[in-house]
Amino acid sequence: MSGSMHTLSLTPKKLEGKVAVITGGASGIGEATAHLFADHGARMIVIADIQDDLGQQVAKSIGTEKCMYMHCDVANEDQVKALVDSTVGTYGQLDIMFSNAGIVSASPQTVLDLDLTTFDRVFAVNVRGMAACVKHAARVMIEKGVRGSIVCTASVTGSRGGSRLTDYCMSKHAVIGLIRSASTQLGVHGIRVNSVSPSAVATPTLCRSFGGIDAEQAENICERFSSLKGIVPKVNHVADTVLFLASEDSAFVSGHDLVVDGGLLSKML
Repeated sequence: MSGSMHTLSLTPKKLEGKVAVITGGASGIGEATAHLFADHGARMIVIADIQDDLGQQVAKSIGTEKCMYMHCDVANEDQVKALVDSTVGTYGQLDIMFSNAGIVSASPQTVLDLDLTTFDRVFAVNVRGMAACVKHAARVMIEKGVRGSIVCTASVTGSRGGSRLTDYCMSKHAVIGLIRSASTQLGVHGIRVNSVSPSAVATPTLCRSFGGIDAEQAENICERFSSLKGIVPKVNHVADTVLFLASEDSAFVSGHDLVVDGGLLSKML
């Protein structure tokens, strides 16, 4: 047995037997996290998205015995409730909710040219959708007596202002407010609520927001946002952080926004 295979065989399964829901799981950070959760022994991963073909491909690549796809627009609370209730009805529990679905405006959206129709859609997904996921995940965790973990995707833009994407920046500030309030309220039930705040990572969403650039161009842009020489920010860096927050490695961590930015915020001080 090679050294690398021996090391892999000794890797602890941090999510053994757990049931997880990942919204926005058809691509980018959500897809990477789904694969990582499977590697760490999750009993079932339910990925939810509106990209049906991609979502089904991800579930198939992981294996339908431990991953399934459900269509869910998180802006629709009824669909979020159905997602959560179906998961618990089929698998008996929900241990982890990774509320990751989010969108970015197609235009720069400065304050002076703010399109409130677009603004409303960004908030419907990024804020209302996050709140619905936290609400319904917490509801079933309490009903089942599960000391679960809820992780939301925020952003470094939730901790500072920006020269563009005003609606997106505002929405991510709201996500951080949500996890701080929810962690305070749900701690009495043993439920932890945290967020992960990536800087720019080369996801399909970021590629679209920069006018349809390819992944290599996106990585070149993202690398400039890091203070860490020689490291290009990747989706797996964020997925590793989500795994930490979802697992017992962070058993006493709640109400925390964990920044994954290669020192960007410190660099800007």
